[in-house]
Amino acid sequence: MKKYLLAFAISTMSLFATAQNDTAKAKASMNEATVYFGYGAELNHKASLNVTTATKFIVIDKLSTQLDVNSLQISCPESVSLLSQQFSVYYPTVKQVITTANPVVQKMTDSIKKLNKEIQAIQHKIEIEETVLAKTDKLIEATIATSINKTALTAEVLKLIDFNNTKIEKNKTNINAFQNQAENLQEKIDDINTHIAAINAEPKNVVENKEKPYGRIIMQVVCMQSANVDVALSYYTSNAGWQPIYDMRVNSKTNNIKLVYKASLIQNTGIDWQNTKLTLSTGTPNFTTTAPLLSAWYLQYYVPQLYNTLNEVVVTNGYGMNKMQSFTDKDFKKREDVSDGLKGKVAGASVSSIDASTLAEYTTLKQGLLNTSFQIDLPYDIESNGLAHSINIKEEQIVSTLKNYAVPKLDGEAYLLAEITNWQNLDLIPGNANIIMDDTYIGKSFLDPNTTADTLNISLGKDRRVSVKRTLVKDATTSKTSANNTKQIFTYDLVVKNNKVKDVVLLLKDQFPLSNINEIEVELLEDDGALVNTEIGVLTWKIILKPGESIKKRFKYSIKYPRDKKLVNIK
Repeated sequence: MKKYLLAFAISTMSLFATAQNDTAKAKASMNEATVYFGYGAELNHKASLNVTTATKFIVIDKLSTQLDVNSLQISCPESVSLLSQQFSVYYPTVKQVITTANPVVQKMTDSIKKLNKEIQAIQHKIEIEETVLAKTDKLIEATIATSINKTALTAEVLKLIDFNNTKIEKNKTNINAFQNQAENLQEKIDDINTHIAAINAEPKNVVENKEKPYGRIIMQVVCMQSANVDVALSYYTSNAGWQPIYDMRVNSKTNNIKLVYKASLIQNTGIDWQNTKLTLSTGTPNFTTTAPLLSAWYLQYYVPQLYNTLNEVVVTNGYGMNKMQSFTDKDFKKREDVSDGLKGKVAGASVSSIDASTLAEYTTLKQGLLNTSFQIDLPYDIESNGLAHSINIKEEQIVSTLKNYAVPKLDGEAYLLAEITNWQNLDLIPGNANIIMDDTYIGKSFLDPNTTADTLNISLGKDRRVSVKRTLVKDATTSKTSANNTKQIFTYDLVVKNNKVKDVVLLLKDQFPLSNINEIEVELLEDDGALVNTEIGVLTWKIILKPGESIKKRFKYSIKYPRDKKLVNIK
Protein backbone atom coordinates (compact mmCIF):
# COMPACT_ATOMS: atom_id res chain seq x y z
CA MET A 1 0.00 0.00 0.00
CA LYS A 2 2.84 2.38 0.88
CA LYS A 3 4.60 1.61 -2.40
CA TYR A 4 1.36 2.30 -4.27
CA LEU A 5 0.93 5.63 -2.49
CA LEU A 6 4.53 6.57 -3.25
CA ALA A 7 4.17 5.62 -6.92
CA PHE A 8 0.92 7.57 -7.16
CA ALA A 9 2.50 10.63 -5.54
CA ILE A 10 5.54 10.47 -7.87
CA SER A 11 3.41 10.07 -10.97
CA THR A 12 1.08 12.85 -9.85
CA MET A 13 3.95 15.23 -9.11
CA SER A 14 5.43 14.46 -12.51
CA LEU A 15 2.10 15.42 -14.02
CA PHE A 16 2.17 18.65 -12.02
CA ALA A 17 5.62 19.44 -13.40
CA THR A 18 4.40 19.20 -16.99
CA ALA A 19 1.02 20.80 -16.42
CA GLN A 20 1.20 23.34 -13.65
CA ASN A 21 -1.78 25.18 -15.06
CA ASP A 22 -3.94 22.12 -14.37
CA THR A 23 -3.25 22.21 -10.60
CA ALA A 24 -4.54 24.46 -7.84
CA LYS A 25 -2.79 24.35 -4.45
CA ALA A 26 -3.75 25.59 -1.00
CA LYS A 27 -2.82 25.15 2.64
CA ALA A 28 -5.59 23.96 4.91
CA SER A 29 -6.38 25.98 8.01
CA MET A 30 -7.77 24.13 11.01
CA ASN A 31 -10.75 25.83 12.62
CA GLU A 32 -12.46 23.23 14.86
CA ALA A 33 -11.56 20.09 16.78
CA THR A 34 -13.80 17.69 18.69
CA VAL A 35 -11.65 15.84 21.23
CA TYR A 36 -12.97 12.67 22.85
CA PHE A 37 -12.53 11.45 26.41
CA GLY A 38 -9.53 9.14 26.61
CA TYR A 39 -8.29 9.28 23.05
CA GLY A 40 -9.47 10.28 19.60
CA ALA A 41 -10.37 13.56 17.90
CA GLU A 42 -12.27 14.78 14.87
CA LEU A 43 -10.47 17.64 13.08
CA ASN A 44 -12.11 20.12 10.70
CA HIS A 45 -10.19 22.11 8.07
CA LYS A 46 -10.99 24.70 5.45
CA ALA A 47 -9.05 25.70 2.33
CA SER A 48 -9.72 28.55 -0.08
CA LEU A 49 -8.26 28.50 -3.61
CA ASN A 50 -8.78 29.76 -7.14
CA VAL A 51 -9.78 27.28 -9.83
CA THR A 52 -10.48 27.57 -13.55
CA THR A 53 -12.18 25.34 -16.07
CA ALA A 54 -8.72 23.99 -16.88
CA THR A 55 -8.08 22.85 -13.28
CA LYS A 56 -7.92 19.07 -13.05
CA PHE A 57 -6.15 18.60 -9.72
CA ILE A 58 -6.51 20.25 -6.33
CA VAL A 59 -3.72 19.78 -3.77
CA ILE A 60 -4.42 20.63 -0.12
CA ASP A 61 -1.51 20.60 2.35
CA LYS A 62 -0.97 20.99 6.11
CA LEU A 63 -3.22 18.13 7.23
CA SER A 64 -2.51 15.69 10.05
CA THR A 65 -0.04 12.93 9.32
CA GLN A 66 -2.01 10.58 11.59
CA LEU A 67 -5.48 10.74 10.09
CA ASP A 68 -7.78 7.76 9.51
CA VAL A 69 -8.22 7.69 5.72
CA ASN A 70 -11.52 5.81 6.01
CA SER A 71 -13.01 8.67 8.03
CA LEU A 72 -12.00 11.40 5.57
CA GLN A 73 -14.90 13.59 4.43
CA ILE A 74 -14.48 16.25 1.71
CA SER A 75 -17.05 18.92 0.90
CA CYS A 76 -16.77 20.90 -2.37
CA PRO A 77 -19.11 23.49 -3.92
CA GLU A 78 -21.52 22.39 -6.65
CA SER A 79 -19.32 23.90 -9.35
CA VAL A 80 -16.55 21.41 -8.49
CA SER A 81 -17.07 17.69 -9.11
CA LEU A 82 -14.79 15.42 -7.07
CA LEU A 83 -13.71 12.36 -9.07
CA SER A 84 -11.18 10.81 -6.68
CA GLN A 85 -8.85 11.66 -3.83
CA GLN A 86 -5.58 10.32 -2.51
CA PHE A 87 -3.86 10.92 0.85
CA SER A 88 -0.13 10.84 1.44
CA VAL A 89 2.41 12.17 3.91
CA TYR A 90 4.54 14.86 2.29
CA TYR A 91 8.13 15.36 3.38
CA PRO A 92 9.34 18.85 2.40
CA THR A 93 12.71 19.15 0.70
CA VAL A 94 15.57 20.06 2.97
CA LYS A 95 16.59 23.69 2.65
CA GLN A 96 20.30 24.46 3.01
CA VAL A 97 21.04 27.74 4.71
CA ILE A 98 24.55 29.21 4.50
CA THR A 99 25.52 30.70 7.81
CA THR A 100 27.90 33.65 7.86
CA ALA A 101 28.18 33.89 11.61
CA ASN A 102 31.11 31.88 12.97
CA PRO A 103 31.46 31.64 16.76
CA VAL A 104 35.29 31.73 16.53
CA VAL A 105 35.21 34.84 14.37
CA GLN A 106 32.77 36.44 16.77
CA LYS A 107 35.13 35.84 19.69
CA MET A 108 38.03 37.28 17.71
CA THR A 109 35.99 40.34 16.80
CA ASP A 110 35.15 40.85 20.46
CA SER A 111 38.86 40.61 21.30
CA ILE A 112 39.67 43.31 18.72
CA LYS A 113 37.08 45.61 20.27
CA LYS A 114 38.63 45.06 23.69
CA LEU A 115 42.17 45.74 22.40
CA ASN A 116 41.05 48.92 20.66
CA LYS A 117 39.61 50.17 23.93
CA GLU A 118 42.98 49.50 25.62
CA ILE A 119 44.77 51.42 22.87
CA GLN A 120 42.41 54.34 23.34
CA ALA A 121 43.17 54.36 27.06
CA ILE A 122 46.93 54.39 26.34
CA GLN A 123 46.51 57.24 23.83
CA HIS A 124 44.74 59.19 26.53
CA LYS A 125 47.68 58.63 28.92
CA ILE A 126 50.14 59.78 26.21
CA GLU A 127 48.13 62.98 25.69
CA ILE A 128 48.30 63.69 29.42
CA GLU A 129 52.09 63.20 29.49
CA GLU A 130 52.55 65.42 26.44
CA THR A 131 50.44 68.18 28.03
CA VAL A 132 52.51 68.04 31.24
CA LEU A 133 55.74 68.11 29.19
CA ALA A 134 54.66 71.20 27.25
CA LYS A 135 53.71 73.08 30.41
CA THR A 136 57.06 72.19 32.02
CA ASP A 137 58.98 73.58 29.02
CA LYS A 138 57.06 76.84 29.21
CA LEU A 139 57.74 77.07 32.95
CA ILE A 140 61.52 76.76 32.40
CA GLU A 141 61.51 79.33 29.62
CA ALA A 142 59.59 81.80 31.77
CA THR A 143 62.01 81.32 34.69
CA ILE A 144 65.05 81.93 32.53
CA ALA A 145 63.46 85.00 30.90
CA THR A 146 62.83 86.70 34.26
CA SER A 147 66.45 86.10 35.36
CA ILE A 148 68.16 87.04 32.05
CA ASN A 149 69.16 90.61 33.19
CA LYS A 150 70.90 89.32 36.30
CA THR A 151 74.64 88.73 36.20
CA ALA A 152 74.25 85.22 37.44
CA LEU A 153 71.38 82.83 38.09
CA THR A 154 70.61 82.35 41.73
CA ALA A 155 70.92 78.93 43.35
CA GLU A 156 67.12 78.65 43.72
CA VAL A 157 66.59 79.20 39.98
CA LEU A 158 69.21 76.62 39.05
CA LYS A 159 67.63 74.13 41.45
CA LEU A 160 64.15 74.71 39.88
CA ILE A 161 65.56 74.22 36.37
CA ASP A 162 67.22 70.92 37.37
CA PHE A 163 63.93 69.68 38.92
CA ASN A 164 61.97 70.50 35.79
CA ASN A 165 64.58 68.85 33.54
CA THR A 166 64.22 65.65 35.57
CA LYS A 167 60.45 65.84 35.24
CA ILE A 168 60.74 66.34 31.47
CA GLU A 169 62.95 63.26 31.19
CA LYS A 170 60.38 61.17 33.14
CA ASN A 171 57.51 62.42 30.92
CA LYS A 172 59.42 61.45 27.76
CA THR A 173 60.20 58.00 29.22
CA ASN A 174 56.51 57.42 30.04
CA ILE A 175 55.43 58.55 26.59
CA ASN A 176 57.89 56.13 24.95
CA ALA A 177 56.66 53.22 27.13
CA PHE A 178 52.99 53.97 26.33
CA GLN A 179 53.76 54.13 22.63
CA ASN A 180 55.46 50.71 22.80
CA GLN A 181 52.37 49.27 24.56
CA ALA A 182 50.08 50.68 21.89
CA GLU A 183 52.28 49.24 19.11
CA ASN A 184 52.21 45.78 20.76
CA LEU A 185 48.41 45.88 21.03
CA GLN A 186 48.15 46.96 17.39
CA GLU A 187 50.33 44.00 16.38
CA LYS A 188 47.90 41.68 18.20
CA ILE A 189 44.98 43.29 16.37
CA ASP A 190 46.74 42.82 13.01
CA ASP A 191 47.45 39.17 13.87
CA ILE A 192 43.77 38.54 14.80
CA ASN A 193 42.60 40.22 11.58
CA THR A 194 44.90 37.87 9.64
CA HIS A 195 43.26 34.86 11.33
CA ILE A 196 39.76 36.23 10.63
CA ALA A 197 40.62 36.68 6.97
CA ALA A 198 41.85 33.08 6.80
CA ILE A 199 38.66 31.77 8.40
CA ASN A 200 36.44 33.82 6.11
CA ALA A 201 38.29 32.40 3.14
CA GLU A 202 37.24 28.88 4.14
CA PRO A 203 33.94 27.32 2.81
CA LYS A 204 30.83 28.62 4.58
CA ASN A 205 28.94 26.52 7.10
CA VAL A 206 25.82 24.92 5.66
CA VAL A 207 22.88 24.26 8.00
CA GLU A 208 19.90 22.12 6.99
CA ASN A 209 16.55 23.77 7.66
CA LYS A 210 14.06 20.90 8.01
CA GLU A 211 10.31 21.52 7.86
CA LYS A 212 8.07 19.00 9.60
CA PRO A 213 6.19 16.54 7.34
CA TYR A 214 2.46 17.04 6.91
CA GLY A 215 -0.52 15.31 5.34
CA ARG A 216 -1.51 16.06 1.75
CA ILE A 217 -4.72 15.40 -0.14
CA ILE A 218 -4.59 15.24 -3.96
CA MET A 219 -8.03 15.47 -5.55
CA GLN A 220 -8.91 14.89 -9.19
CA VAL A 221 -11.73 17.28 -10.08
CA VAL A 222 -13.79 18.77 -12.88
CA CYS A 223 -14.44 22.51 -12.50
CA MET A 224 -17.51 23.94 -14.22
CA GLN A 225 -16.40 27.57 -13.93
CA SER A 226 -13.57 29.80 -12.82
CA ALA A 227 -14.04 31.00 -9.27
CA ASN A 228 -12.66 31.19 -5.77
CA VAL A 229 -13.94 28.08 -3.98
CA ASP A 230 -13.89 26.82 -0.40
CA VAL A 231 -13.16 23.17 0.37
CA ALA A 232 -14.02 21.69 3.78
CA LEU A 233 -12.34 18.55 5.15
CA SER A 234 -12.94 16.53 8.29
CA TYR A 235 -11.38 13.31 9.56
CA TYR A 236 -10.71 11.24 12.67
CA THR A 237 -7.33 10.77 14.33
CA SER A 238 -6.47 8.69 17.39
CA ASN A 239 -3.44 10.82 18.30
CA ALA A 240 -5.29 13.20 20.61
CA GLY A 241 -7.48 12.96 23.68
CA TRP A 242 -8.35 14.45 27.05
CA GLN A 243 -9.13 13.52 30.63
CA PRO A 244 -10.62 15.64 33.41
CA ILE A 245 -8.76 17.38 36.22
CA TYR A 246 -10.59 19.22 38.97
CA ASP A 247 -9.73 22.08 41.29
CA MET A 248 -11.83 22.02 44.46
CA ARG A 249 -11.62 25.35 46.28
CA VAL A 250 -13.14 24.93 49.74
CA ASN A 251 -14.25 27.78 51.99
CA SER A 252 -14.19 26.35 55.50
CA LYS A 253 -16.28 29.22 56.89
CA THR A 254 -19.24 28.88 54.51
CA ASN A 255 -18.80 25.18 53.60
CA ASN A 256 -19.07 26.22 49.95
CA ILE A 257 -16.97 24.53 47.29
CA LYS A 258 -15.98 26.05 43.97
CA LEU A 259 -15.42 23.17 41.56
CA VAL A 260 -13.26 24.16 38.59
CA TYR A 261 -13.68 21.65 35.78
CA LYS A 262 -10.52 21.41 33.65
CA ALA A 263 -9.31 19.20 30.82
CA SER A 264 -5.80 17.83 30.40
CA LEU A 265 -5.51 17.64 26.61
CA ILE A 266 -2.74 15.92 24.65
CA GLN A 267 -2.32 15.98 20.89
CA ASN A 268 0.38 14.51 18.69
CA THR A 269 -1.32 14.68 15.30
CA GLY A 270 1.68 16.04 13.41
CA ILE A 271 0.29 19.56 13.03
CA ASP A 272 0.02 22.44 15.47
CA TRP A 273 -3.50 23.59 16.26
CA GLN A 274 -3.70 27.35 15.83
CA ASN A 275 -6.75 29.51 16.58
CA THR A 276 -8.81 26.36 16.95
CA LYS A 277 -12.17 26.16 18.68
CA LEU A 278 -12.44 23.07 20.86
CA THR A 279 -15.30 20.76 21.70
CA LEU A 280 -14.58 18.30 24.50
CA SER A 281 -16.79 15.23 24.38
CA THR A 282 -17.25 12.72 27.18
CA GLY A 283 -18.07 10.02 24.63
CA THR A 284 -15.88 7.87 22.42
CA PRO A 285 -16.35 7.38 18.68
CA ASN A 286 -17.87 4.13 17.47
CA PHE A 287 -16.95 3.08 13.95
CA THR A 288 -18.48 -0.39 13.94
CA THR A 289 -20.27 -1.33 10.75
CA THR A 290 -21.60 -4.71 11.86
CA ALA A 291 -25.36 -4.87 12.33
CA PRO A 292 -26.14 -5.44 16.03
CA LEU A 293 -27.77 -8.61 17.38
CA LEU A 294 -29.56 -8.91 20.70
CA SER A 295 -28.34 -11.37 23.32
CA ALA A 296 -29.44 -12.23 26.84
CA TRP A 297 -29.29 -9.26 29.23
CA TYR A 298 -27.83 -10.17 32.64
CA LEU A 299 -27.60 -7.64 35.45
CA GLN A 300 -24.28 -7.22 37.28
CA TYR A 301 -22.93 -5.31 40.24
CA TYR A 302 -20.79 -2.27 39.63
CA VAL A 303 -17.09 -3.23 39.84
CA PRO A 304 -14.80 -0.26 40.65
CA GLN A 305 -11.73 -2.07 39.23
CA LEU A 306 -12.77 -0.60 35.90
CA TYR A 307 -11.21 2.67 36.98
CA ASN A 308 -8.08 1.31 38.65
CA THR A 309 -5.84 3.06 36.12
CA LEU A 310 -7.14 6.42 37.31
CA ASN A 311 -8.05 5.65 40.91
CA GLU A 312 -5.29 4.60 43.30
CA VAL A 313 -6.97 3.49 46.49
CA VAL A 314 -5.02 4.48 49.58
CA VAL A 315 -4.70 1.82 52.29
CA THR A 316 -3.13 2.84 55.59
CA ASN A 317 -0.73 0.47 57.35
CA GLY A 318 -1.95 -2.43 55.24
CA TYR A 319 -5.34 -2.64 56.94
CA GLY A 320 -8.66 -2.76 55.14
CA MET A 321 -10.65 0.32 56.14
CA ASN A 322 -14.29 1.10 56.72
CA LYS A 323 -16.55 3.12 54.49
CA MET A 324 -17.25 6.64 55.71
CA GLN A 325 -20.98 6.63 56.15
CA SER A 326 -23.24 9.60 55.70
CA PHE A 327 -24.92 10.85 58.87
CA THR A 328 -28.22 9.85 57.29
CA ASP A 329 -27.21 6.20 57.06
CA LYS A 330 -29.41 3.90 59.16
CA ASP A 331 -27.81 0.54 58.55
CA PHE A 332 -24.34 -0.92 58.34
CA LYS A 333 -23.02 -3.23 55.67
CA LYS A 334 -21.22 -6.43 56.47
CA ARG A 335 -18.11 -5.37 54.55
CA GLU A 336 -17.36 -1.66 54.67
CA ASP A 337 -14.77 0.12 52.55
CA VAL A 338 -13.39 3.59 53.27
CA SER A 339 -11.80 3.98 49.85
CA ASP A 340 -14.55 6.32 48.65
CA GLY A 341 -13.42 9.00 51.06
CA LEU A 342 -9.72 8.45 51.75
CA LYS A 343 -8.49 8.03 48.20
CA GLY A 344 -6.62 11.31 48.17
CA LYS A 345 -4.02 11.65 50.89
CA VAL A 346 -1.88 14.78 51.00
CA ALA A 347 0.63 14.58 48.16
CA GLY A 348 2.89 17.42 49.21
CA ALA A 349 2.98 18.97 45.73
CA SER A 350 2.28 22.43 44.44
CA VAL A 351 -0.52 23.42 42.14
CA SER A 352 -1.38 26.49 40.08
CA SER A 353 -5.08 27.09 39.62
CA ILE A 354 -6.62 29.43 37.10
CA ASP A 355 -9.89 31.18 37.73
CA ALA A 356 -12.37 29.86 35.18
CA SER A 357 -15.22 32.22 36.00
CA THR A 358 -14.77 34.19 32.79
CA LEU A 359 -15.15 31.05 30.68
CA ALA A 360 -18.79 30.42 31.61
CA GLU A 361 -20.14 32.69 28.89
CA TYR A 362 -17.94 31.02 26.27
CA THR A 363 -18.73 27.39 27.16
CA THR A 364 -21.87 25.67 25.90
CA LEU A 365 -22.99 22.39 27.47
CA LYS A 366 -24.77 19.94 25.17
CA GLN A 367 -26.40 16.82 26.58
CA GLY A 368 -26.72 13.79 24.31
CA LEU A 369 -28.21 10.38 24.87
CA LEU A 370 -24.83 8.78 25.54
CA ASN A 371 -22.42 11.64 26.22
CA THR A 372 -21.95 15.28 27.10
CA SER A 373 -20.07 17.86 25.04
CA PHE A 374 -18.45 21.11 26.14
CA GLN A 375 -18.20 23.60 23.27
CA ILE A 376 -15.65 26.33 24.02
CA ASP A 377 -16.08 29.35 21.78
CA LEU A 378 -12.48 30.54 22.18
CA PRO A 379 -9.46 30.02 19.88
CA TYR A 380 -6.68 27.83 21.26
CA ASP A 381 -3.09 27.25 20.14
CA ILE A 382 -1.96 23.71 20.98
CA GLU A 383 1.34 22.36 19.72
CA SER A 384 1.74 18.82 18.43
CA ASN A 385 4.31 17.82 21.04
CA GLY A 386 2.58 15.15 23.14
CA LEU A 387 2.64 17.37 26.24
CA ALA A 388 -0.40 17.91 28.44
CA HIS A 389 -2.21 21.23 28.00
CA SER A 390 -4.53 22.36 30.79
CA ILE A 391 -7.81 23.86 29.55
CA ASN A 392 -10.45 25.38 31.80
CA ILE A 393 -13.99 24.30 30.96
CA LYS A 394 -16.37 25.66 33.59
CA GLU A 395 -16.89 26.12 37.30
CA GLU A 396 -19.69 25.18 39.70
CA GLN A 397 -20.63 26.51 43.11
CA ILE A 398 -21.44 23.58 45.43
CA VAL A 399 -22.89 23.60 48.93
CA SER A 400 -21.38 20.82 51.02
CA THR A 401 -21.37 19.53 54.57
CA LEU A 402 -17.95 19.41 56.18
CA LYS A 403 -17.39 16.65 58.69
CA ASN A 404 -14.45 14.96 60.35
CA TYR A 405 -13.56 11.31 60.31
CA ALA A 406 -11.12 9.51 62.61
CA VAL A 407 -9.94 5.94 63.12
CA PRO A 408 -7.28 6.40 65.83
CA LYS A 409 -6.36 2.72 65.82
CA LEU A 410 -5.03 3.11 62.26
CA ASP A 411 -4.14 6.80 62.10
CA GLY A 412 -3.57 9.30 64.90
CA GLU A 413 -4.89 12.16 62.75
CA ALA A 414 -8.45 13.22 61.98
CA TYR A 415 -9.51 13.72 58.37
CA LEU A 416 -11.75 16.45 57.01
CA LEU A 417 -14.40 15.33 54.54
CA ALA A 418 -16.78 17.17 52.24
CA GLU A 419 -20.18 15.54 51.85
CA ILE A 420 -21.86 16.65 48.61
CA THR A 421 -25.48 16.01 47.68
CA ASN A 422 -27.08 16.40 44.25
CA TRP A 423 -23.71 15.67 42.70
CA GLN A 424 -25.36 13.74 39.84
CA ASN A 425 -26.06 17.06 38.05
CA LEU A 426 -22.38 18.03 37.82
CA ASP A 427 -21.55 15.91 34.72
CA LEU A 428 -18.50 14.47 36.45
CA ILE A 429 -16.05 12.02 34.92
CA PRO A 430 -13.61 9.98 37.06
CA GLY A 431 -10.49 12.05 37.56
CA ASN A 432 -7.97 13.53 39.98
CA ALA A 433 -8.83 16.63 41.99
CA ASN A 434 -6.55 19.29 43.50
CA ILE A 435 -7.85 20.25 46.95
CA ILE A 436 -7.38 23.92 47.88
CA MET A 437 -8.81 25.02 51.22
CA ASP A 438 -8.92 28.70 52.13
CA ASP A 439 -6.42 29.43 49.32
CA THR A 440 -3.98 26.83 50.68
CA TYR A 441 -3.11 23.74 48.66
CA ILE A 442 -3.92 20.62 50.68
CA GLY A 443 -3.21 17.74 48.31
CA LYS A 444 -4.85 15.50 45.75
CA SER A 445 -8.02 13.46 45.93
CA PHE A 446 -10.03 11.49 43.41
CA LEU A 447 -13.57 12.05 42.16
CA ASP A 448 -15.39 8.87 41.20
CA PRO A 449 -18.99 9.57 40.16
CA ASN A 450 -19.58 5.88 39.47
CA THR A 451 -21.17 5.26 42.84
CA THR A 452 -24.71 4.48 43.91
CA ALA A 453 -24.55 6.54 47.10
CA ASP A 454 -26.83 9.54 47.58
CA THR A 455 -23.88 11.61 48.76
CA LEU A 456 -20.36 11.95 47.42
CA ASN A 457 -17.66 11.95 50.12
CA ILE A 458 -14.40 13.66 49.23
CA SER A 459 -11.39 13.60 51.51
CA LEU A 460 -9.84 17.06 52.02
CA GLY A 461 -6.80 15.76 53.88
CA LYS A 462 -5.77 15.71 57.54
CA ASP A 463 -7.35 18.18 59.95
CA ARG A 464 -4.84 18.84 62.71
CA ARG A 465 -7.25 21.20 64.46
CA VAL A 466 -9.07 18.14 65.74
CA SER A 467 -7.04 16.17 68.27
CA VAL A 468 -7.60 12.42 68.59
CA LYS A 469 -5.91 10.10 71.10
CA ARG A 470 -6.36 6.38 71.79
CA THR A 471 -5.09 4.99 75.11
CA LEU A 472 -5.12 1.54 76.68
CA VAL A 473 -6.49 1.95 80.25
CA LYS A 474 -4.11 -0.21 82.26
CA ASP A 475 -6.09 -0.06 85.51
CA ALA A 476 -9.13 -1.47 83.75
CA THR A 477 -7.19 -4.03 81.71
CA THR A 478 -6.89 -7.38 83.49
CA SER A 479 -5.83 -10.95 82.85
CA LYS A 480 -7.08 -13.90 84.94
CA THR A 481 -6.28 -17.58 84.56
CA SER A 482 -8.41 -20.40 85.94
CA ALA A 483 -8.00 -24.16 85.79
CA ASN A 484 -8.93 -24.38 82.11
CA ASN A 485 -9.17 -20.87 80.65
CA THR A 486 -7.52 -17.47 80.49
CA LYS A 487 -9.73 -14.42 80.42
CA GLN A 488 -8.39 -11.01 79.47
CA ILE A 489 -10.26 -7.72 79.58
CA PHE A 490 -9.11 -4.77 77.47
CA THR A 491 -10.31 -1.20 78.03
CA TYR A 492 -9.59 1.70 75.70
CA ASP A 493 -10.26 5.43 76.04
CA LEU A 494 -10.72 7.58 72.95
CA VAL A 495 -10.27 11.30 73.67
CA VAL A 496 -11.26 13.85 71.05
CA LYS A 497 -10.81 17.62 71.35
CA ASN A 498 -12.09 20.39 69.11
CA ASN A 499 -9.41 23.08 68.72
CA LYS A 500 -11.45 25.06 66.19
CA VAL A 501 -13.53 28.19 66.77
CA LYS A 502 -16.69 26.51 65.49
CA ASP A 503 -18.60 23.29 66.03
CA VAL A 504 -17.18 20.04 64.72
CA VAL A 505 -19.17 17.04 63.54
CA LEU A 506 -17.06 13.91 63.92
CA LEU A 507 -17.47 10.30 62.85
CA LEU A 508 -15.26 8.31 65.26
CA LYS A 509 -14.53 4.62 64.70
CA ASP A 510 -12.79 1.76 66.44
CA GLN A 511 -13.18 -2.00 66.59
CA PHE A 512 -13.16 -5.07 68.78
CA PRO A 513 -11.95 -8.55 67.72
CA LEU A 514 -14.11 -11.37 66.40
CA SER A 515 -13.70 -15.10 66.77
CA ASN A 516 -14.57 -17.93 64.40
CA ILE A 517 -13.09 -20.58 66.75
CA ASN A 518 -15.43 -22.19 69.27
CA GLU A 519 -12.80 -22.28 72.01
CA ILE A 520 -12.28 -18.52 71.82
CA GLU A 521 -15.07 -16.34 73.20
CA VAL A 522 -15.23 -12.58 72.66
CA GLU A 523 -17.69 -10.33 74.45
CA LEU A 524 -18.20 -6.59 74.07
CA LEU A 525 -18.60 -5.39 77.65
CA GLU A 526 -18.99 -1.62 77.10
CA ASP A 527 -19.61 0.47 74.00
CA ASP A 528 -20.38 3.93 75.49
CA GLY A 529 -23.31 4.57 73.19
CA ALA A 530 -21.64 3.54 69.93
CA LEU A 531 -23.45 2.10 66.93
CA VAL A 532 -22.23 -1.49 66.90
CA ASN A 533 -21.76 -3.62 63.80
CA THR A 534 -21.44 -7.06 65.37
CA GLU A 535 -20.80 -8.75 62.02
CA ILE A 536 -17.45 -7.03 61.49
CA GLY A 537 -16.77 -5.72 64.99
CA VAL A 538 -16.94 -1.98 64.23
CA LEU A 539 -17.88 0.72 66.74
CA THR A 540 -19.08 4.09 65.43
CA TRP A 541 -19.72 7.25 67.42
CA LYS A 542 -21.34 10.30 65.84
CA ILE A 543 -20.16 13.27 67.89
CA ILE A 544 -20.80 17.02 67.83
CA LEU A 545 -18.15 19.09 69.65
CA LYS A 546 -18.37 22.74 70.64
CA PRO A 547 -15.31 24.98 70.18
CA GLY A 548 -12.65 23.96 72.70
CA GLU A 549 -14.75 21.01 73.92
CA SER A 550 -13.28 17.56 74.48
CA ILE A 551 -15.05 14.27 74.97
CA LYS A 552 -14.00 10.79 76.01
CA LYS A 553 -15.43 7.52 74.75
CA ARG A 554 -14.59 4.21 76.44
CA PHE A 555 -15.13 0.72 75.17
CA LYS A 556 -14.27 -2.60 76.76
CA TYR A 557 -14.16 -6.18 75.54
CA SER A 558 -13.12 -9.54 76.97
CA ILE A 559 -11.43 -12.54 75.38
CA LYS A 560 -11.68 -16.02 76.88
CA TYR A 561 -9.51 -18.85 75.52
CA PRO A 562 -7.86 -22.10 76.72
CA ARG A 563 -5.03 -21.47 79.13
CA ASP A 564 -2.62 -23.67 77.17
CA LYS A 565 -3.06 -21.57 74.04
CA LYS A 566 -1.66 -18.21 73.02
CA LEU A 567 -3.16 -15.49 70.82
CA VAL A 568 -0.88 -13.37 68.66
CA ASN A 569 -3.16 -10.49 67.60
CA ILE A 570 -4.98 -9.97 70.86
CA LYS A 571 -4.65 -6.14 70.93
